[in-house]
Amino acid sequence: MPQQLIFEDHYKRLGLEVFSEENLENFNANRFSTDIKVFFIPSGYELTVDFNHYKTKKPSLFFLTNQHLNLQKGKEESVLLFYNRDFYCIQIHDKEVACDGLLFHNVFEIPFVELDDSETTLIKDLFQNIQDELEWKDSSAEEMIRTYVKQIIIRATRKWKKQNLDNSSIRIPGSELDIFRDFSRYLEIHFREKHNVAEYAEMLHIAPKTLTHKFKNLHLESPNQLIINRILLEAKRLLFYTDKPIKEIAYDLGYEDPAYFNRLFTNKTGSTPANFKKNYSSGKKYKI
Repeated sequence: MPQQLIFEDHYKRLGLEVFSEENLENFNANRFSTDIKVFFIPSGYELTVDFNHYKTKKPSLFFLTNQHLNLQKGKEESVLLFYNRDFYCIQIHDKEVACDGLLFHNVFEIPFVELDDSETTLIKDLFQNIQDELEWKDSSAEEMIRTYVKQIIIRATRKWKKQNLDNSSIRIPGSELDIFRDFSRYLEIHFREKHNVAEYAEMLHIAPKTLTHKFKNLHLESPNQLIINRILLEAKRLLFYTDKPIKEIAYDLGYEDPAYFNRLFTNKTGSTPANFKKNYSSGKKYKI
């Protein structure tokens, strides 16, 4: 398989790139930082997504947008599909299988699904179909590729729901899923300027107490805590991956009083922003 193939037409862009032990050290996530990413990763890989570390025990699909991604170890071929919102997205497609659906920015913070043998074969075939279209460059390639992308997302969404909703203590009726998807989407868009549950409840057209109760009934973290978590994640990213001063980071995240931001960060993480930047090492480890 060629190492990289790209489709571009005006504002629309989609690419496919292959990584393995031979070129893993060339992986540079910054090249894909603005893209929506679907990453097929075989078993035996080690990678970091933001501050969480994963070891794949089974072939898996990871769904990423602006998370920081680093590949540490892997032998077999992994395939990265990356595209922009103009190519395939969002409001114009069905909510559940769009880029702001269950797979991307979900409130459960689970950015992957594991695949069994038959599912792995199906997904690999879909990636191969996309590769074929990129190589053939037929006039209808764009629409064909989009149908394959949608099939990958539909299959992965079904699998994600089965792995994380059907077979766990989390049971969300189908009619309720919209609220969790929409909350996740609004949070991702507005966390820098909207810090209160009431602001998100208003966008969802429900009372703040109702929103909080829905999360509590499902034994999920409260909407307020999820808002704080998202702000803290962005703060950690900015502290760790940029040279911005702490005061500027506080302003970027919507805090006019840097001292208040400093106290919030310290209270929630157990470390001051300055100490986090200085001393951060490896975070939680996950084996999947």
